[in-house]
Amino acid sequence: MNKNELVSAVADKAELSKQQAGTAVDAIFEIIQGAMAKGDDIRLVGFGTFSVSHRAASKGRNPSTGAEVDIPARNVPKFAAGKGLKDAVNNK
Repeated sequence: MNKNELVSAVADKAELSKQQAGTAVDAIFEIIQGAMAKGDDIRLVGFGTFSVSHRAASKGRNPSTGAEVDIPARNVPKFAAGKGLKDAVNNK
């Protein structure tokens, strides 16, 4: 499912116009992105948790030359599925 299909599904389920549903979907994505940019977690009970994890700097190797490469520290987004989502995926 891509974003347009998601917007259409939200519009049908919530009985909204596609424009209203698109605005709502965009707002949700912006809010999640903004909260994660600040380092906050987003916990949606029954669905899952969006969080930010810090990855320390490390050394890697270029596979073609074998030369050592510095990999900088960075923050990475993570998602952990909740029980409700896991059960839905496994048809329970």
